[in-house]
Amino acid sequence: MKLYDFPLSGNCHKVRLMLSLLQLDYDLVFVNLKEGEQKTAAFLQLNPLGQVPVLIDEEVVICDSQAILVYLARRYGGEQWLPTDAKSMSQVMKWLSITANNIQNSIAAARLHFLFNIQLDLDLAQQKAYQILQIFNEHLSRREWLECSRPTIADIACFPYIALAPQGKISLDAYPHVTAWINRIKDLPGYISMPGIG
Repeated sequence: MKLYDFPLSGNCHKVRLMLSLLQLDYDLVFVNLKEGEQKTAAFLQLNPLGQVPVLIDEEVVICDSQAILVYLARRYGGEQWLPTDAKSMSQVMKWLSITANNIQNSIAAARLHFLFNIQLDLDLAQQKAYQILQIFNEHLSRREWLECSRPTIADIACFPYIALAPQGKISLDAYPHVTAWINRIKDLPGYISMPGIG
């Protein structure tokens, strides 16, 4: 198994974290985004969108971190990480969508502004970030995990960018249930960190 990766990417981290939680061996291939390696012809053969992460498992090539989490959960994690009954699966998939849309366009976007000088409407991104954090905090006030009373790929998908929120000048101080959830993920056997997550 091979993972094309950039160490500062939260999307890459969620895949590294899932691989570690599942105790899967893999080779890490560094893609230098700052030098534009993701736009080379060779890389675009793997992912025409020119984005990391990309996972190769034997003959299977999977792009997009959410898709990779689904693949790993179904192939190697069984019901634990992605249940197959309709209700539970829909609940988990809802959070993958929230990750790809609400979190990516708020918390992750603000972080990109400060770390990589990406120009965007910072006030709007931070405003959306606090809205989604309030939703998370309220949801987690009644449960330890996002769904299914156990960690699933919903938690893994949402975790990195929420934990990295301070890098986007977004404080987590007002969200104690979110902070407690972050700490529960850090306590999972096989947890690994990344730069920016304490």
